[in-house]
Parts: sequence; C-alpha cells; structure tokens
Amino acid sequence: MTILITGATGTVSGAVLRSLGDLTDVRVLVRDAAKAPAGVEVAVGDLDDPATLDAAFAGVDTLWLLTAMGPQAPHASMNALWAARKAGVRHVVRLSAIGAAHDAPTRNGRLHALSDVELAASGLDWTVIRPAFFMQNLLGSVNGDTLYGGTGEGRIGLIDVRDIGDFAAAVLRDPASHKGRTYTLTGPASISLGEAATALTEVYGTPIAYQPVAPDDAYRSMLDAGLREWDAAVTREYLNAYSGNWGDLTTTAFTDVTGRPGRSFTEFAKDHAAELRPAA
Repeated sequence: MTILITGATGTVSGAVLRSLGDLTDVRVLVRDAAKAPAGVEVAVGDLDDPATLDAAFAGVDTLWLLTAMGPQAPHASMNALWAARKAGVRHVVRLSAIGAAHDAPTRNGRLHALSDVELAASGLDWTVIRPAFFMQNLLGSVNGDTLYGGTGEGRIGLIDVRDIGDFAAAVLRDPASHKGRTYTLTGPASISLGEAATALTEVYGTPIAYQPVAPDDAYRSMLDAGLREWDAAVTREYLNAYSGNWGDLTTTAFTDVTGRPGRSFTEFAKDHAAELRPAA
C-alpha cells in the first residue's frame, strides 16, 4: 500500500508527513528532487503538467491531494485525478477550503467547490477536508507589544496546522471508514484576534494589544512584500469575510476522528512564541 503526498514541501503536507510517522509506505511528489523531505521515497512531477505524473502515481493506493492556491488550482486537481484514475488509485483525500461552495465569498472557495464536485463525480473513493483559518497564518504578526491582523473583530474557529496533519494522517491510514465524507475542521474555540492578543499577554507575561488592519491596507502591504496580485486580492476577500464573522464556527470533526481535543490558541502561542513575536 503506497500513499502519495502532493504539496510535500509546504506547511500543511509537511505536517501530514510528520503525523504519518512511519514513511516506509509513503511517496512524495515534488517538482525539484533537491527540495524533497528526507527519509521518504521521492517522485518528480508537476501537477500542472500531466505528462509528468504517470510514473509518480504508479502503484499508489491512496492520494493526499493538495493544490496551491491560485486560478490554476482546478487544472492541477483535474490532472491529479486523471493520473489517479489511470494508475488505479483507490482513494483520494483532498485538502479543500473552509466554506468551499459555489456561493463562497472568495474566488478560492468557489474554485475549490469545482474541484470537490469533480472528485465526487470521479468514480474514485474520496474524502474532502475543509480546514478553518490556520493559526500559523499569524506567525510574525506580533511586532513589539502589538498583534496586527486584518480580520477586524470577527471571530474565527482557528486551527493549528499540526492538527490538520494529525487528522489527515488518521484518514490516510484508514481511508475506507471515511469514504464519501466531507469534514470541516476547526479548532476548539472561535475567537477574535482581540481575544488572541489577550492570550498572548498571558503567554508573554507582558501586555499585547490588538491593532486591526483594514483589508485594503493589508492588500497593499502584501503587494509591497512581493505577493502575487491574485493571492493578495483573494486574501483580501477572506479578510473581508472574516471581518463579518463568516468564520465564526466550530465543529467536533477533529475530536470525533482523532479522539482528542484540538490544540487551543494558547497552546499554539506557547509552542511558537519565537515565531509569533520574532522582534521580541
């Protein structure tokens, strides 16, 4: 039984690999072999180029499908599904997006909805995972004694990426029991960034204030930092949605599958203090 991991050099798939533990039955798909994680079988290929995928998918039973955010994401997902069908892959576990739907408030959510529907109609066994806003998105957001964020006073069911990794690993190790399921993953509590600042005050032992950043200002800052315009614009769409409490929800899916509660924001902050507040 072979599990193929796509997006292997990224944050989420990296967490999945760590959570899988024993990698003897795992293969990673990368565009550049020199950047592949150590200690695992490597296949070189590109989801944007279907001609590169046949060898990478050969002998694979279960696929972890993660596509990079962007207007080409449905194209990459389509190519992966076609390669999976040709190779006889049995089950696809797909990382989608929170609130993915044809009427989602972001282009990213609407594009993921297209790929989710395509997977469900593919004839392959499937599971879809839709995680909430990552706690790791806040790394580097504390400057001195201030937490900066673009979600206004909106409450969000923030989730630690490590929990996404643990959840995905549980599904990948026993995919049959999750056939045809769509899981919305959140952390254990829905909080505002103002409440996150209060938690950081406790972690650091010094007052941390929250400074909201207008989504338009965040958009310009992202462009100034070199982010692609599409990515910056879609991030602004998310910030506007979150500011209106679009992300104010929690689910029990993580605990239902793993048998334990998800990590709280305070746990995350303690474990990532140096990255959250690099200037301290």
